[in-house]
Amino acid sequence: MPRAVTLIRSTALSDVAEYAYAATAPADARLVFLAGACPLDEEGATVAVGDYAGQAARAVENMRTALAEAGATIEDVISTRVLVASDRQEDLVTAWEVVRDAFGDHDVPSTLMGVTVLGYDAQLVEIEAVAAVLDS
Repeated sequence: MPRAVTLIRSTALSDVAEYAYAATAPADARLVFLAGACPLDEEGATVAVGDYAGQAARAVENMRTALAEAGATIEDVISTRVLVASDRQEDLVTAWEVVRDAFGDHDVPSTLMGVTVLGYDAQLVEIEAVAAVLDS
């Protein structure tokens, strides 16, 4: 199935970023807006308490599930926002590395943010995403 997302890289901007700077989708693409994927198990309990990498991995897993329910995959994601409850850059990087690795070569535009607190008890990571799908 053809993909709707086109990643755009810039030679005029720093190549230090581990993601494309922009992405587009054609006008006939169906956009899928995901709620923040949280590190929750099937019963709604926060997993990997105190573990940024573990929570990021579970949030990615839950994001993949939500994408599948909408008829999309991780390769259809057009942008992400990764929220990390910490003021320490190393905690943000720990969560980011898990998310980056999950996306592999599909390095969508992303924003990584440190926040004060997230919505669930002991929650450290949340991933927001938008996907674009060409329905056939």
